[in-house]
Amino acid sequence: MTSRLRIEKQEPDPLHVNCQTEVEVKHGVGLHARPSVTFTRLAKSFPCSIEVAVNGSDVWLNGKSIIKIMGARIRKGSILRIRADGILAEEAIRALKELIERNFDEEKKHGRTA
Repeated sequence: MTSRLRIEKQEPDPLHVNCQTEVEVKHGVGLHARPSVTFTRLAKSFPCSIEVAVNGSDVWLNGKSIIKIMGARIRKGSILRIRADGILAEEAIRALKELIERNFDEEKKHGRTA
């Protein structure tokens, strides 16, 4: 008796995608405690996996881990590569990039510029 491998082609799921972006950190002191918490909290709100690489590194860090993000010592001028895989990945990337570009909304919260 021979075994057959049956492959069914499925329609691509528009919600399950892989995507990646780059963004420069312009916040005055980089991702210290408050911005790291804001970043990881937003990352955790998405069901996809999110990873971050700093300044061209091949080491990808869990973007939902406060320990990993704070431990990376991300400073002003650092270039972050953010990638996401899974459901709502594109939305996650867009939201995280916009958060960084807005300096983590710290000006609004504390009435100062970063």
